[in-house]
Amino acid sequence: MSPGPLSRHPGIGKLVERQMRNWELARSQRVVPPEPQRKEVEEFMAVSRAVGAGGAGGAEIATALGERLGWPVFNKEILHAMADDDRIRTQLYDSMDERDLGWFEETFRALAQSEFTKNDYFHRLTHTILALARQGHAIFRGRAADLILPATHGLRVRLTAPRRACVEAYAEHHRIDPDRAREEVDRIETERADFVRRHFGIDPAEQSRHDLIINLQRLTPAQTIELILFALKIRGMVSASGTG
Repeated sequence: MSPGPLSRHPGIGKLVERQMRNWELARSQRVVPPEPQRKEVEEFMAVSRAVGAGGAGGAEIATALGERLGWPVFNKEILHAMADDDRIRTQLYDSMDERDLGWFEETFRALAQSEFTKNDYFHRLTHTILALARQGHAIFRGRAADLILPATHGLRVRLTAPRRACVEAYAEHHRIDPDRAREEVDRIETERADFVRRHFGIDPAEQSRHDLIINLQRLTPAQTIELILFALKIRGMVSASGTG
């Protein structure tokens, strides 16, 4: 079994280990109902963000939500590392019972029959996201998790801002000139769009895939967090106290 990328990237490895501990704690606290009432997945949140939207504050919104809710946060770097690590994926598989595995295989087969391109990395990524969501509350940031997970569950949030504001925030955060920032923003957004188009066969600009779209130029990060928590409450996904 290959060790995966975690040993080569200690920083990411520590983040993965911390979020796996959080995930295991959340999983240990869930109440498993009898067979007829078993949900497909625990409630989750999928958060995507336009490149540069909200600057550093926009990037920290998912983390702050995870702290408020007590839900682990899996960003694209963590998900990528987990998908490439055989040990982590084996740990996820071992955590499943027969009902989990039955649902997992059925859901994955349905995805495999759709339009997405079949490749090893995307299969591993899909396995990882489905296994995490099946076993406990979680927040997924990026990697098109909103399109992988069952459409009947979860809250899908898109954080955006006008292009000029995104470019300016990206330039400031990375300390580069505006022209280079514009090129970088365009490149990353193009790569993300290609990922969605290639694996799901849909228009990446389709807005109906999101439940809530927030313009970060209109709201502060703190206001955005409260708005998302309110959406979770009215959807019945968290208690009135704002916890899962």
